[in-house]
Amino acid sequence: SGHGEHIYLMLEKRNMTAMEMFNAVARHFGVRRSAVGYAGLKDKQAITRQIVSVHVPGKRPEDFPHFEHERVTVLWADLHENKLRRGHLAGNRFSIKIRDVEIAQTRTVLRAIQTLERVGVPDRIGAQRFGYLGNNHLIGRALLSRDARAAIDLMLSPSDHSPEVQNEAREHFAAGRFAEARKCFPRNYRTEWAVLGALANGEHPEQAIDAVEPDLLGFYISAFQSAVYNAVLDRRVLAGELGTLMPGDVALDRQGRKPFDIDEVALTEEDLLARYSRFEFSASGPMWGAKMRRAKDRVGQVEAETLASFGVDPGRLPDPSDLDIPMVGGTRRPLRIPLENSEVEGGGDEHGTYIRCAFDLPRGA
Repeated sequence: SGHGEHIYLMLEKRNMTAMEMFNAVARHFGVRRSAVGYAGLKDKQAITRQIVSVHVPGKRPEDFPHFEHERVTVLWADLHENKLRRGHLAGNRFSIKIRDVEIAQTRTVLRAIQTLERVGVPDRIGAQRFGYLGNNHLIGRALLSRDARAAIDLMLSPSDHSPEVQNEAREHFAAGRFAEARKCFPRNYRTEWAVLGALANGEHPEQAIDAVEPDLLGFYISAFQSAVYNAVLDRRVLAGELGTLMPGDVALDRQGRKPFDIDEVALTEEDLLARYSRFEFSASGPMWGAKMRRAKDRVGQVEAETLASFGVDPGRLPDPSDLDIPMVGGTRRPLRIPLENSEVEGGGDEHGTYIRCAFDLPRGA
């Protein structure tokens, strides 16, 4: 807006987490991390652009030295009245160059993108939800089963996926040397360090698990729900049914709210089908919990079978009042998201030929 207490910066980063970039910005401007605002988090393994805000009352961009960082470039700076916050993001624009392909394949890529525009993009939950060990969902399953010992073993036992700096600590844990494991575990892994401290003090696993912050326990539950959701989504995609409404579906609006059931009668309503084709709503998948709205008919059967394949009985899910952990009640999540404003072109640069795809996806996708 050209005036206000917040400096807005359009930043381009590469091979850097969003949090690392926010911390670098805070250090440059000499402000607390909380003074840096943002609307969303961008991936590390990509070249990404986003706007951040910095609260510096009475200052202008020219009052500060130019922000220089080997992995961040400032594209522009301006003043604004408001801090950027989560939720202010409408969506993301992606531009992807596919290498080692023949330009003649551009039409094939175009047809694929057009199919995604018509059917939707599977709203799969990414691998980061499952943690650096790739087992957050298994920890969540153990928590749902009230098996604290199994949850802690999954957190702290030796793993082929753990960072080398943790190996000695994990070996101590496996041998029951909890105090030694705590001394060896890096302090920045606060959850593991806290649980080991409780075990070293003689607490039982059922007590030690309370050292984990409730929000993180909820994240583990969410990881388990996500694994089951992804499996349901995969079955739907493989069956060619991602873009198809089916009897028994629970539909959600574009914001993932206002659930309503789909039955045979609904599938005869032309207005409803037209709204579906415009992505005003979508069929949903399960983020399982005792309070979750369940699908019916064959859709519900597939969802229940998928949960059972993960070793959890749909009829024995814990009531939220029995486990004081966020997410236990469950919810539903749209199975697809809209892809809009697509571009596909073939070209070449100093690195060789490529096919470039560009498109918009909603926030969080």
